Amino acid sequence: MQEKQQKTPPAKKLSKPKNPREGHRQRLRERLQRAGPEALADHELLELVLFRAIPRRDVKEIARELVAHFGDFSAVMTAAPDELTNFANITQRVVFEFQAIQAAALRVGQSKILKGDLLASWDDLVIYCRTKMAENKIEEFHVIFLDKQNRIIADEVMGRGTVDHTPVYSREVIKRALSLNATALIIAHNHPSGDPSPSQADIDMTYELRDLAGHFNIALHDHLVVARSEVLSFKSQGLL
Repeated sequence: MQEKQQKTPPAKKLSKPKNPREGHRQRLRERLQRAGPEALADHELLELVLFRAIPRRDVKEIARELVAHFGDFSAVMTAAPDELTNFANITQRVVFEFQAIQAAALRVGQSKILKGDLLASWDDLVIYCRTKMAENKIEEFHVIFLDKQNRIIADEVMGRGTVDHTPVYSREVIKRALSLNATALIIAHNHPSGDPSPSQADIDMTYELRDLAGHFNIALHDHLVVARSEVLSFKSQGLL
């Protein structure tokens, strides 16, 4: 009896995703999980955010347009609401999503520096200051008040100004330090221009504050100048 030749079953055709958009979203999520955020371009990371805020639409071109206009992911997240809503498909829901992410980033940075010796977690402090100030459109002057163990007592904005100047009153800073029983300070301000180089006015103000603080046995540990891509430390530059 002749054996019947078994027929090889036809290869199964791979079915295309029913929704190409969902396939793209899944691939981005898998790449994030597998390789981390460094494996994603700014517009791809922004897409992941937009998936939640605009669930039923292809957001690839929206993400590309936003990054092209504002410059990078960070600038998009911190853009003013009225600037964002000028773009088609950017609703208040999207703006809220961006604001929530920015708030979460600040909270994470804050938690890393609140406990223990702040000087021992300097890198975390620099990241926190960049997150908080680097994208601001006007100058802000921040003072971090420390106790004897260099733990943070308070982090306060003590001056807001224009795109290239903010008023600083040394006596007000010292008055606040005394009311908090602070024994040390770290001051920081941002340069919206993107250049962290201190002006002569920045240097003069720093020395004035240092000398006044010294009369009350309050140390000025450092002055940080925050720009978008760089943070300059007076102490590291030999200016303090």
